[in-house]
Amino acid sequence: MTDKSSNQKLTIFEKVGYAMGDVASNFYWRVFDVFLFIFYTDVFGLSPAAVGTMMLVTRLIDAFSDPIMGAMADRTQTRFGKFRPYLLWGIIPIAAAGILTFTVPDLDEGGKLIWAYCTYIFMMLAYTFINVPYGALLGVVTADSQQRTTLTSFRFIGAFSGGTLVAYMTPKLVEWLGQGNEALGWQLTMTVYGFVALALFVATFVATKERISPPVGQQTPVIQDIKDLLSNKPWIVLFSLALVIMMTISLRGSVGTFYFKYYVNREELIGTFLTIYMISLAVGAASTPLLTKFLDKKKLLMLLMALVAILSTVFYFVPKDQIWLMYSLQGAIGLCLGPKSPLVFSMYADTADYSQWKTGRRATAMVFSAAAFAQKLGGALAGAMIGWMLGALGYVANQSQNAGSEQGIVLLMTLIPAGFAVLAVFVVRFYTLDEAQMETLHKELKFNETQEVDSVSN
Repeated sequence: MTDKSSNQKLTIFEKVGYAMGDVASNFYWRVFDVFLFIFYTDVFGLSPAAVGTMMLVTRLIDAFSDPIMGAMADRTQTRFGKFRPYLLWGIIPIAAAGILTFTVPDLDEGGKLIWAYCTYIFMMLAYTFINVPYGALLGVVTADSQQRTTLTSFRFIGAFSGGTLVAYMTPKLVEWLGQGNEALGWQLTMTVYGFVALALFVATFVATKERISPPVGQQTPVIQDIKDLLSNKPWIVLFSLALVIMMTISLRGSVGTFYFKYYVNREELIGTFLTIYMISLAVGAASTPLLTKFLDKKKLLMLLMALVAILSTVFYFVPKDQIWLMYSLQGAIGLCLGPKSPLVFSMYADTADYSQWKTGRRATAMVFSAAAFAQKLGGALAGAMIGWMLGALGYVANQSQNAGSEQGIVLLMTLIPAGFAVLAVFVVRFYTLDEAQMETLHKELKFNETQEVDSVSN
């Protein structure tokens, strides 16, 4: 059901407030995406193959927690709504998990590996606990498709702004807080990020309002939720698409630090390189509402991922001394990838409406948990690919790399992500929901809800 304000234009206060939640999330997600792999190999002291396997195993475990979290959130009933309370309940766990994950214990290699498995699983479960309900909140703040696209653009402007801060500030904070002790610097940096994230999640809780509820009298068996998802073809396409695109993003994000440290041999440029990328992602996200006025979501995604494939391929041929060309290509790739997140997440909200229209049941958090599931699974596969490939090619931390390892870093940064971008273009062709269908669908849902309310009243 929707309340009378479900199609109203959202205030700038609510849009910015919602975006603050993804600023907070990116004090964790962007650190995982960009710095965690090189932290584990070059600071924590694990082999790349061990890190790759650990990331695959732990993220697979965590990925299956997303549907469970979605089912739990969909069944939560409080005076503050279904999803907003988790923004408060999850603050302490995620802050604690962040600190423990980036703590280097005084243990042997086996003990360190156990510590890494346990703390990283805790970290990802804590992230799931707060982020799945946060993502699902998008589906109940408004029922208007264009408003959702705008709200999602705000969200990812926040995400990429937070990511920019993380990209630029993290190396500096680690150095400043650690004072020569890199392990201590990481631990204290994550402590600072925890306090900042706490304030931002509270701001999101205060600023937002849930306006859409499940249909009157809806029964909520979890098995039926899963069956509804598996019969929701647009959702299946989006799940596959998000997985493939995440492979593209995670490979380039994680390998970028290796690329500048070991191939370009200019480690001091990592922060600048990442900052340019994050700013371009934010600009791309901000342009999404404008772009969707000229192209529908499906065609726009196909065009953008084709451009990412082309630009990533060109990146392969850039000489290691052409820094500004690397910056320019990275900025262009960011502009193309920036709209991806607002587009895909607004499309997830549309698939939740489609599921309700088709089945008469609504499971918003379960639908959005698929986004987190696909992200984590894509990141897990990317991490495993990086670890196994570098391990097989003879990568050794904090030393000059052999020709095979160096070439592997370049491929993981350029041609391999380009291949996944091409695959994304192919996958998105199968998405079927367009603007005209969504408009008709929303009219029918509103009519049905009116009939249900009248029936209950009588």
